[in-house]
Amino acid sequence: MTVNALANSQTLTPENLDAVGREQLDQFLKFHLLPDMAAVLPVEQLTEILKIPFAQITPIPHLPTWVMGVYNWRGDVLWLIDVGDLLGLSPWHQQEQPPSTGSFIVLDACRQKNSGDDAFEQLPLGLLVDRIEDIEWLNTDHLQSPVNAMITDRLAPFIGGYWLDQRGDMLTLLDGDAILDRMPT
Repeated sequence: MTVNALANSQTLTPENLDAVGREQLDQFLKFHLLPDMAAVLPVEQLTEILKIPFAQITPIPHLPTWVMGVYNWRGDVLWLIDVGDLLGLSPWHQQEQPPSTGSFIVLDACRQKNSGDDAFEQLPLGLLVDRIEDIEWLNTDHLQSPVNAMITDRLAPFIGGYWLDQRGDMLTLLDGDAILDRMPT
C-alpha cells in the first residue's frame, strides 16, 4: 500500500501508522453502543474505563431514565448515564438478560456553572456502553458529516460525524460535551 493510499484509509493500524505520519492522526477510544453500532470518543476527553456492578449504583429519583444514578468513584460522585437510552437506542434495563456489571467510560468533563460568571465545575460522568474495543488512530480530515437520513432527531445533537473503516463499517464520533450539556443541573 502506498503512503497516499494509507493516508486516505480511514482506520489505520500500528503497522501502517508510521508510514502516514502521526501528525495527521488523533487517538479515539472505540466502543460499541449496540452489538453492531461502533462509536468513538477522543482519548483526550476520557479519564478512565471502569467495570461497575449495577447493584453498587445509587439511583436518584425524579431524573430522566437515562440517568442511572451515582457511584462512589475515588471519593467523588460519578454520575452514570445509559448512553443507549439517552440516544434513543436500546436501554440496558430492557435487555433480555441484563448483565450484573456494566462497562463505563469516564469522561473528563467540565461544564459552566449557571451562576452567570466564567466559573466551571468538574462533573465526572460515566457512560454505559455495550463493550469497549481498543484505541483507533483516525485521520480527522476524513471525518464525514452525518447524513440526516442516517440518524434520528434524538441522536443528531450527539453525533460529531463518522468515518468508514477499511471494511466499510461506520465509526460514529460521539460528542462528549453534548452529552454533558444534557445533564440536569
